[in-house]
Amino acid sequence: MAAPAQTLLLFGATGDLSRRMLLPSLFGLHADGLLPPDLQIFGTARSQIDDAAFRETAATALEPIVKERKLAKTVLDGFLARVHYVAADASQPETLAALGKVIGPRADKGLAIFLSTAPSLFEQTIAGLELAGLAGEHTRLALEKPLGQDLASSMEINDAVARVFPEARTFRIDHYLGKETVQNLLALRFGNILFEPLWNASAIEHVQITVGETVGLEGRTSYFDGMGSLRDMVQNHMLQLLALVAMEAPAQFTAAAVRDEKVKVLRSLRKLDAVKESVIGQYAAGAVAGAPVPGYADELEKPSDTETFVALKAHVDNWRWKGIPFYLRTGKRLPRRTSEIVIQFRPVPHSMFAGRGAALQPNRLLISIQPEENISFTIMAKQPGLDRQGIRLREVPLDIRLANAFADVRRRIAYERLLLDLIEGDPTLFVRRDEVEAQWEWIDAIRAGWADNAMTPKLYPAGTWGPPAAIALTERDGVTWHD
Repeated sequence: MAAPAQTLLLFGATGDLSRRMLLPSLFGLHADGLLPPDLQIFGTARSQIDDAAFRETAATALEPIVKERKLAKTVLDGFLARVHYVAADASQPETLAALGKVIGPRADKGLAIFLSTAPSLFEQTIAGLELAGLAGEHTRLALEKPLGQDLASSMEINDAVARVFPEARTFRIDHYLGKETVQNLLALRFGNILFEPLWNASAIEHVQITVGETVGLEGRTSYFDGMGSLRDMVQNHMLQLLALVAMEAPAQFTAAAVRDEKVKVLRSLRKLDAVKESVIGQYAAGAVAGAPVPGYADELEKPSDTETFVALKAHVDNWRWKGIPFYLRTGKRLPRRTSEIVIQFRPVPHSMFAGRGAALQPNRLLISIQPEENISFTIMAKQPGLDRQGIRLREVPLDIRLANAFADVRRRIAYERLLLDLIEGDPTLFVRRDEVEAQWEWIDAIRAGWADNAMTPKLYPAGTWGPPAAIALTERDGVTWHD
C-alpha cells in the first residue's frame, strides 16, 4: 500500500456532495484523529471565492455535527486550518495551472484527487491536471459515478483516465461499499464458521436484494431521465451487493484478492430473459407516507419511457450458486426507504414436529443496510407454556443491531471510510475497471432485450411496491418479496 497522501484535492468543492458528505466526512476523520497530521485539504470549483469564504461555507455545513457531538470550537478551528480554496474551471484545462502553482510543490509527498465533475469533463480535466504537473507517480485519482451510460461509453472514460493514471492509481467510487453493514457482510460470511458451510445452493433457496427509495426526481431530472433505475442503481450498487453475497472466500483480505473474486461472480451472471425475468415500471400519482405526490411524467412535465422501477431474476452460473435465483428490486416512490439483503434458507428436510401440530418456517437471514444497520437471523423456538394439542413453535429473531452492539462507536458516513482509504492508498473498497465493464456488459444485454421486445414501463401508483408483474415475477417460483 502506498504512503498516505499529504494533500487532498476536492473538485466540485462548493457543490451539494461536498457540503453534505465530503466535508462532514473529512471533519469526522479529523475529529477522531484519523487524518495524517500534515494533510492539507484544497477545494476547487468555478466559484471565485477565497480561503476565508470557503472556510465559512465549510463551517456552516459542519455546525450541526459540532453541536451533535458536543465538540469544542478548537476542533473545528483545527480542521478549518487544513482547508484551502483555489478557483478553477474543470471544463477549461488551462485554468488548472493555478492549482499546479499552489499544490505542485506538495505533490511529490502524495496527492489524492477526488473528481466529482460530470463524466463528460473527465478527459479534459485529467489533461489539465497533467499539464499542471498534478498527475505524477505520487498522485492517485478517485472518480465519482456515473462512469458512462453503457459499456462503450464506460470504456471510453476509462481509456481517457488510463492514458494518464494507471489502474493502480485509479480509485472508482461506489459509496455503498463504504457502508458499515456492507463491509460487515464480509465479516459475517468469512469470520464465522456458522454460515459459510451453508452459504451455497444446497442450503439456500433464494436471495433477495431490495433498494427502495421514497423520493422522486429530487432535482436530478436531467441526470435520471437519461439513465433510469437499471443504470442508476442496479449497474453499480446492487451488482456490488450481489457480488459480495455470492463471491468465494479470498485467500487474503487484500484489494487484489477481494476484487478478483467479485469479478468472477459478475462474469458468471447468466444473460437473463428480458420478457420472463425482468419487470420495469414508472410511478404514477399516488401517496407516500400519507402525502400525495405527482407521477413521474407530471414531475418531468413531459411523457417519458424511463423506468423508475426494475425487478430482475438473476442467476450466477457457477458451482456454488447453480439454480439459485437472485431477485433484485429497486425503485422510486416506494412505500419505504430501505436497502436490504434477504438470504432465504431451505426448509429442514423432515419435520419431526409435524405429528404434534407444529409448523416449521425456514430460517432467514436479513441484512439491513439502511435506514438502520441491522443483521437479523430468524430461528424456530418453542413457545413457552403448556398445550394439550402438542407443541407450539414460533419464529424468533436473533438481532444484531449495530447501533446497540457498538453503542460506544459513532455511526459513520460511508464516505469517511472511502476518503480515508483514498488518502492512505488502499483500493480494496473501490471498484476495478474489469468489475465496471463486467457490470455494464450484463446491463447492456438487459437493455437490448427490452428494446428487442419493445418493452416499456408499466405504471404503478406512488407508495406501492411497483407494478403487479413484480409480484408475479417471484410468485411464479412460490416466493414472496420481503416487505
